[in-house]
Amino acid sequence: MQTAEISRQRTAGLVVCALGVVFGDIGTSPLYALRECFHGAHGLTPSAPHVLGVLSLVIWTLILIVCLKYMSFVLRADNHGEGGILALFALTRADEAGQGKRRTILVLTGLLGASLLYGDGMITPCITVLGAVEGLNVATPFFEPWIIPLSLGILIAIFAVQHKGTGKVGGVFGPIMLVWFIAIGLLGLRGILMAPEVLAALSPWHGIDFLLHSGKIGFVVMGAVFLAVTGAEALYADLGHFGPRPIRLGWFLVAFPALALNYFGQGALILKQPEALANPFYMLAPGWALYPLVVLATVASVIASQALISGAFSLTMQAIQMGYLPRMEIRHTSSEQRGQIYIPTINNFLLFCCLALVLGFRSSSNLASAYGVAVTLTMISTTVLLFIVARRRWGWNVLGTGALCAGLLLVEIIFFAANALKIWRGGWLPLVVAAGFLAVMTTWRTGRRLLSRHMKEGLLPLETFLDDLSLGHAMRVPGTAVYMYGNLLGTPLALLQNFKLNRSVHERVVLLTILATEEPYVDPAVRLQVETLTSGFHRVIARYGFMEKAAIGEIFSGCRERGLDLSPNACTFVLSRETLVRTPSKGMAMWRKYLFTLMSRNAQSATAFFGLPANRVVEMGMQIEF
Repeated sequence: MQTAEISRQRTAGLVVCALGVVFGDIGTSPLYALRECFHGAHGLTPSAPHVLGVLSLVIWTLILIVCLKYMSFVLRADNHGEGGILALFALTRADEAGQGKRRTILVLTGLLGASLLYGDGMITPCITVLGAVEGLNVATPFFEPWIIPLSLGILIAIFAVQHKGTGKVGGVFGPIMLVWFIAIGLLGLRGILMAPEVLAALSPWHGIDFLLHSGKIGFVVMGAVFLAVTGAEALYADLGHFGPRPIRLGWFLVAFPALALNYFGQGALILKQPEALANPFYMLAPGWALYPLVVLATVASVIASQALISGAFSLTMQAIQMGYLPRMEIRHTSSEQRGQIYIPTINNFLLFCCLALVLGFRSSSNLASAYGVAVTLTMISTTVLLFIVARRRWGWNVLGTGALCAGLLLVEIIFFAANALKIWRGGWLPLVVAAGFLAVMTTWRTGRRLLSRHMKEGLLPLETFLDDLSLGHAMRVPGTAVYMYGNLLGTPLALLQNFKLNRSVHERVVLLTILATEEPYVDPAVRLQVETLTSGFHRVIARYGFMEKAAIGEIFSGCRERGLDLSPNACTFVLSRETLVRTPSKGMAMWRKYLFTLMSRNAQSATAFFGLPANRVVEMGMQIEF
């Protein structure tokens, strides 16, 4: 009984934290979503059929995209507890062999979805912060000159606290978001009491009828309706931070009821007071509550930015471990929850982009024009990968799976087409960012494959080297040398280089290979493989999941348990340091070779990434043409 009580308390705590990390983005969409449906360039009139139709589309978009797709199906596709499109991609990648067209399409689908998420991650903090601060204009025009400076200051503060970790941030933000959801739910109830007939929008027929009779305007409005599901992809990307159960409980018990009530309340207010179209969210509040609501909304918008930021951290770590991005500094911010990390490079990049977006677009309405194109394509990619996982991993019937995914794709393609109309008004921006990240990831992956192929061509089999060594052709020097290399069959280039230069080999040599698996986490019991070879050589193979970071201290501790006594401060680590020489040979375009060289030069060193003692590292330089 006591254990069950502790479990319930832990789940409740995770639900509250999830409110502050996972639901902040979608939870603040009422600040601007319904307003943009009427207040945008299309100028939709606030008649009863239009209000009920748009409101019906908003509610059923939440039901179909969030409740059905993400909560009911996508959250089931966890890769050993981890979520996000790259985790989903990893589930499908193991089933695709070879380098055929099917595998290429699958890889591009996963990488495209991941790249698009970065574009979304730039816009979301800006649009939510601006949407909240703009509430000051409702109270008085005095604050109008301060909207941009205040927004910039808030964004700087958001990114400045990221190093504290998702758990600590969520622990502070969660209770505030709980207050936020209660507040917007109560405001919604207040509005519904003004015009209870607005609840008729629960019927999907109002939305269908609106689309059938509004023509082109209705299609354009769909792009604004999609703003109601900002942050839906983050629900899946942040799965590893809290797990599926707290996320589902937080959505169905708190977030979704509050959002539905608030949207209905805004719709009722527009029916009764059409002039409220300027900002229906804030005008829903009584006069005495306006300033407190602006403060609460501003704090909530700060929290809303957390969902995509933490999701971008998880996504980046997965890409690094899977070999699609160069090494970067990764800090684990929690000893209890493995998925909570902080990546300074990504944090600084997103901050710079957010500040530039606020200065460039200057209002949430302008940013709304840029939002939607990238995230709809991400959702389409997720649905395609979900179909493959459902068929091959879960063994679902092809007809049932096809019907489900085809229905979801139809809805998402309609949203994409509607948002595509906004490309010329700013929607091009996240697409450009996504194209940049896609170029970086494919270039890094291709470049590493070309280098590996080049090295294999001149590789000396390890058996040949050991046979030659047994003939006494080398002087043995005291101590232990650790050579880190990625090919299990050949002799490390650093070892050959050291032998050629010094004609000597350490008395004890450890060949260390660290492999990344298709799973996010590896059972510690099977992580290490230790093998004793001849002539004082030992082979150590360490396997890590794509959500784990290899640490030399942990590896050596496991080696000691298996009879190989190693200490980081008593070993010499000999690493290869390649100098890349670009040639016009086939394999990659020259601009991609320049990009690959730049990334290689700026990647975090193996010494820092694996936690090697810097004063025990020797690097053997060599030139490689590619």
